[in-house]
Amino acid sequence: MTLAASAQKMPTVLYGASYYHEYMPAERLDQDVALMKQAGLTVVRVGESTWSSWEPKDGQFEFAWMDRVIAKMHEAGIQVILGTPTYSIPPWLFRKHPEILATRIDGRRAQYGIRQNMDTSHPAYRFYSERVIRQILARYKDHPAVIGYQIDNETSNYGAAGPLVQAGFVDYLKKRFGVTQELNKVWGLAYWGQLVQDWDELPPRDGILNPGYKLEWERYQQSRVTDFLSWQARIVNEYKRKDQFVMQDFSGGVHTDINQWAIARSLDIVGTNPYYPVQDELDGHAATFTDDVARSLKMANFLVTETNAQTTGWDSKVQFPPYDGQLRMNVFSHIADGANMVAYWHWHSLHYGQETYWKGVLSHDLTPNRIYAEFSKVAAELKQHGPRLVNFQRKNDVAILYSIDSFHGIEFMPFDDKVNYMTVLRQMHKTLYGLNIGVDFVTPETPDLARYKVLLVPPLYVASDRTLTRLADYARAGGQLLLTFKSGFTNEYDTVRAELAPGPLRAAAGFHYQEFSSLKAPLALKGDPFNAGAGNQVSHWAEMVQLDTATALAVYDHPFFSRYPAITRNPFGTGAVTFEGTVLSDALQRAVVLDVLKAAGLTGPDQALPAPVRVKHGTANSGRRMHYYLNYSATPQNTTYSYGAGADVLTGRPVAAGATATLAPWDVLIVEEK
Repeated sequence: MTLAASAQKMPTVLYGASYYHEYMPAERLDQDVALMKQAGLTVVRVGESTWSSWEPKDGQFEFAWMDRVIAKMHEAGIQVILGTPTYSIPPWLFRKHPEILATRIDGRRAQYGIRQNMDTSHPAYRFYSERVIRQILARYKDHPAVIGYQIDNETSNYGAAGPLVQAGFVDYLKKRFGVTQELNKVWGLAYWGQLVQDWDELPPRDGILNPGYKLEWERYQQSRVTDFLSWQARIVNEYKRKDQFVMQDFSGGVHTDINQWAIARSLDIVGTNPYYPVQDELDGHAATFTDDVARSLKMANFLVTETNAQTTGWDSKVQFPPYDGQLRMNVFSHIADGANMVAYWHWHSLHYGQETYWKGVLSHDLTPNRIYAEFSKVAAELKQHGPRLVNFQRKNDVAILYSIDSFHGIEFMPFDDKVNYMTVLRQMHKTLYGLNIGVDFVTPETPDLARYKVLLVPPLYVASDRTLTRLADYARAGGQLLLTFKSGFTNEYDTVRAELAPGPLRAAAGFHYQEFSSLKAPLALKGDPFNAGAGNQVSHWAEMVQLDTATALAVYDHPFFSRYPAITRNPFGTGAVTFEGTVLSDALQRAVVLDVLKAAGLTGPDQALPAPVRVKHGTANSGRRMHYYLNYSATPQNTTYSYGAGADVLTGRPVAAGATATLAPWDVLIVEEK
């Protein structure tokens, strides 16, 4: 049975690497496959990086090189994910159609020599892309080794903004607004005398300052990427078998230039590429942040298609290989987040090119090494226990609302050079991570918010009345809503509301305000109400809140600002709205979030674990509860296991409820309840 019998339900955890035999001497194939088989590797990702190998000349397709690779993998029992090679065009195509390269907002034309430098909506690019995709799919669609297809690679809009893109933008606006009179009203183009009477008068993006225009431009650019990838997915779906999947590998984290949620609708399963610091800086947060986004895109298991093997970098300035045990622990952390595959970029290390120092499982000498040995150890554990660990299901009670529009709205009108939408979002996620609270990401379009007991909202600067009403209804129905400054200030067109802030949120939040102020220096909160000690500080921004029905939880310790609450809470329906009207220190954010979690009944023994220990909970493939304890430190950690009696999956040793377990440095304990 193929290891990818279903995109969302797999029989075991896949473990592998990207493999580019085309970069290596021809005689390496047999040696590489033998080393892979010896190590226990089960999957390779191939083909996405070398269009010029697939099609060295216009219309001349070469398959023998990949035929050999896939045949050898199949013979060794190794599964294959086959990529479409569209993210880097060959030299002959550049020479024939140089107009394919993206023209930037400032009029500069992208140069050849780097990948991802094209306008993906250009008809010539689409023609040649479709041709090579169909040639590859027709060749390999029936090969039993091929379990799935990756469309393109870490796709973005690449800054394309030339006449073709601008014309597409006008068509987009026609569909969205209908007539220019509506555009004039929504964008306020009477300002500075810029009223547009005909669509032909719409000025190009370069030089534009109007926030409404810029927001729609960003939305349009996101839609271009969604369209491109859904177009590729439709082509692949014409060929793929029922037991094969279509995926895209998103680069790490949450993106502001693409709509990951919209793209995911065209995919069978999401792939993601988390890279993160290791050695003494490894705390697991960066990887978990990326994994949480990937899992949230379809609320389903996902694939880690690339991650650190050894060192990374486009130069040799930051060459930090992982310590012993870190590679292994990171694999189990990904699985605990819902990954059904973990694969490295890449198998071998390159001897040329920009990514010479982005090292793979094998170093430049291409022989077994310390990382290969640890890879082999993990592979052996996954061979034995993978069927118990795969398809791990996370059901979280806490979510963070991500608004890509609010990110852009604040970027157009920033309130600080260092603090922005993303710093608040990441602070919230890291706070929950440090408290051992599992979290999903949702968007304003997510239909079911009521499944969460707590919803954290970074500055929701751009939002429709409908979205704000939904948040109020969430609290009214019993949810604990943590709201932040600048929320509700503009509507969905980035136009400031002509009503008392926070607009439709006023009744739920229990306050209003008419003024706000930048803060030149940090302020303390009077009386240190959250016992934050040295962290009893707020900074950068203050909304001058006037209470209606809310209660002040904290006020500024300042002769003028002390009349205004910094943090408030308002019971609303059967829930409550907690509001942060300023930028909180990390310590204060932790205290406020913990207070909200307590109000929702979500705190317990996990918050008392030693500082370096993270725990992740879910449901195992067996249907029983499973708990991952991970020690992100170089010293042993004693931790109390506070859940139902079970056994350590990796050793088989029983673990009693309330037992004390000692985690070795950079080690993991996985307990499956009886």
